[in-house]
Amino acid sequence: MAGIHTTDIEAAINFWRARRPSPDGITLAPELRALAEVYARMVYRHESEAAEEAFAPEAYAAWLAWYESTPDTPCIAICSTSQGDELCKGCGRTFEEVQRWPGMSPAEKRATWHRITLEGDAWRFNRYAERAAEGRGGREPASA
Repeated sequence: MAGIHTTDIEAAINFWRARRPSPDGITLAPELRALAEVYARMVYRHESEAAEEAFAPEAYAAWLAWYESTPDTPCIAICSTSQGDELCKGCGRTFEEVQRWPGMSPAEKRATWHRITLEGDAWRFNRYAERAAEGRGGREPASA
């Protein structure tokens, strides 16, 4: 099974902090306590990922609630894997990841998101503005 990266745990913690803030600055909502335990274990062990199957049910449910608030797919409807590229220029996923996506676990999907975000080479990461400027001869867009 895939590991869940610390940045996703942090994002889930912040999601729950905004959704269920502490009433007194000390007390944590159950979802936050569960995620904080996972996070603390990762920090103690100097780990950057936690195994999906190692989450306590409460922590996994809290993480899944955050996960459901994120985009499901990095696809931008410009798929170069359909043209034979092994790595999609649009989203950055490999051909295998594109094919397997519907059957991937949430942690596997997030691991892919993490990788393509770090690489940042796909068009989904700020390439539209650059391509639009090229199409206008480098001119800035007209003001509305």
